[in-house]
Amino acid sequence: MIPSPTRSASVGRTLSPVNPAASRLLARTLFALAIAAILANAQTPPQTPPQAAPRPRPAAAAPAAPAAPANPLRDLKFPPLRLIEAPKAAAFTLPNGMKLFLIEDREVPVVSGVARIHTGNLFDPAGKVGVATLTGMAMRTGGTRQMTGEELDRKLEDMAARVETAIGESAGEVSFFSLAENSAEVLAAFRDVLTVPAFRIDKVDLAKMQLRGSVSRRNDDPDRILAREFPALVYGPATPYGWTPKFEDIGRIARADLLAFHKRYFFPKNVTLAVWGDFETARMKERLERLFAGWTVEQPPVPEFPNAAAKPAPGVYLARKIDLPLTSFAIGHLGGKNADKDYPALTVMAGILGGGFSSRLFERVHTRMGNASNISARWAGAYGHPGTFEISGAAKSHSTVATIQAIKQELERMRTAEVSEEELRTARDGALDSLAFASGTRRQILDRMLAFEYFGYPADFLQQYQKALASVTAADVLRVAKEYLRPADLTILVVGDPDEFVPSLEGLGPVREIDMTIPEPKAIAAATDTASLEQGKLIMARMQAAVGGAEKLAAVKDYTAIREVRIAAAAGGETLTETESWIAPAYLREDADRSGLHRALYTDGKSGWTARGRQSAALLGPTLKGMQSDLFRSYFSFLLSDRVAERTVTALDENTVEISAPGGLVARVAVSPETGLPQQISYTIEMPTGPPVLVQEIYSRFEDVAGMRVPYECSALHDGEIFDESTVKDFKVNSGLVLSQLERRQ
Repeated sequence: MIPSPTRSASVGRTLSPVNPAASRLLARTLFALAIAAILANAQTPPQTPPQAAPRPRPAAAAPAAPAAPANPLRDLKFPPLRLIEAPKAAAFTLPNGMKLFLIEDREVPVVSGVARIHTGNLFDPAGKVGVATLTGMAMRTGGTRQMTGEELDRKLEDMAARVETAIGESAGEVSFFSLAENSAEVLAAFRDVLTVPAFRIDKVDLAKMQLRGSVSRRNDDPDRILAREFPALVYGPATPYGWTPKFEDIGRIARADLLAFHKRYFFPKNVTLAVWGDFETARMKERLERLFAGWTVEQPPVPEFPNAAAKPAPGVYLARKIDLPLTSFAIGHLGGKNADKDYPALTVMAGILGGGFSSRLFERVHTRMGNASNISARWAGAYGHPGTFEISGAAKSHSTVATIQAIKQELERMRTAEVSEEELRTARDGALDSLAFASGTRRQILDRMLAFEYFGYPADFLQQYQKALASVTAADVLRVAKEYLRPADLTILVVGDPDEFVPSLEGLGPVREIDMTIPEPKAIAAATDTASLEQGKLIMARMQAAVGGAEKLAAVKDYTAIREVRIAAAAGGETLTETESWIAPAYLREDADRSGLHRALYTDGKSGWTARGRQSAALLGPTLKGMQSDLFRSYFSFLLSDRVAERTVTALDENTVEISAPGGLVARVAVSPETGLPQQISYTIEMPTGPPVLVQEIYSRFEDVAGMRVPYECSALHDGEIFDESTVKDFKVNSGLVLSQLERRQ
């Protein structure tokens, strides 16, 4: 499966044929602990018959040396690993050009599959980094043309099935899992998600907000900083391999961009589908031919992925972050591909250098110096482009420079003399075991088979690689270390507080500080053109007619709504009463009674106040902004936004408009295609701390109020999670409210 949508977690890395860690050593260590426990529980030997007295030694005989204590662990023997066997797959090409692999597996009555699409976030357009990631997120959550994401959720949950989507660095995936008895229905849903996703605007908005949240938290954790900034430095800004989304990128992305991305890359000849499980091959092939017979769209061949070649950018870089218990670091340079002839030897070399508890770096900087922890080295190849060579870890801040200097010395030592046979055996066995553990299931092996097909590798590449690992020699390790390790080209990235470094980081060379600033996100209204403006008017007219007519809406001069609000347990679980009072054109008061306390808020659109008991204060910051947003969205005036000069109404799709006004006020209204009534309003609210929150108000149970349709029930979601549910208890219009009633501070 493709990992979570970040550029640093690439598909190429996920599908790498080896994770260079000393897993065999770990297995032996765990086994040793088990043996030790057995021995510890056997300290009192069993009773045995008395033994005869030992025969006396001759007086002239020298005392015998004490026998070495028995060590059962030393004598443990492990059988050699067997060659990894790939499952037999039947390969076909469907009439529409889609490649198909089928693997029968009758052990369990389930059917699984994955479609791999030749795409990735490497194809993100400049200025809109994140389009591919958002496409992968909203393909599934946005539902299909036939059903919403929620309806699809319920259908799949009832069948204990799932359909998932994601797009990583250099591949997209749509996968499914089903009980064999439900496979026909699940395959139909899988096809629809793959071929006709709806990308409903509310789910696009939610995906964008989630991606914004990731950006806003990108400096919270040192490991995330390293994962983002190290590739950006190594690959350089000229290629997309180090690009990550920014607020301005996400703000520029519209639903139309996701539709265009899907249209460009999701077509039959660009898809490889693998299905495995409890089925008969001929019948499954026939079923899939019928299922995809109507999907015949054509697109030009997808171009090659961008070139990852980059000039070295050696140097010392600082990401300033204070109040950390340890300093984190990454050191390395550009690496190579999995297909390189020396990749097996480089994997073993990295294991010797920093692949576990017995590695050189762990022994020196952790065991002997006591400076660093979690230190590791890896030659991280990729399938379609050069990967990276990276040494990473964490060190005590005052010993950061000494730790990095020791690492550089170990790199030089690796290039000057052959490693010992013990080091070679441990690292080689660890790499082989890691490969075997990562190929322990049919799905894992199938993932690699798909990768080999996808990137043009030979079908038996896994077996070739396993044999090559087993044959790596000490001479090979020395040769590749001399040829591929480039100390002069090292990029050194340190995340920490430079005031804690002793000596200073400048002892390693000139230091360049990375700008860690996260700019404030800005609300960006949808781009307008004549067609979208005209369509926006038509959608507004349809909604106004469904509610009761524009003239009736315009005749409303005031309203009072009393609601019972039930807050979700995760947000406090309280129930409160809210009263909303509005007077045209722009006066709003909100009263809330909660746990015996009364609070009032008031605004005239420019300023306002909040009162609790006899105390009051001016509205400021996010609270003022929130009241201005509530006034902007007050029901009757909001539905007449196309008649307000300073407001812009833009169609986002056939059933959704975006309404914007000066001051960064933006909200989106989704209209029910069946009734024309407002179905959902989406907007963001600023928080005193942390990133903005996406609010989605879902309306239901419309009742008649003075000849107009008013929603009496509403569910409010905050970033996709239920925050509260409200029910109208009383709703009056044109009751003769006067401004003095709204302005009373109590």
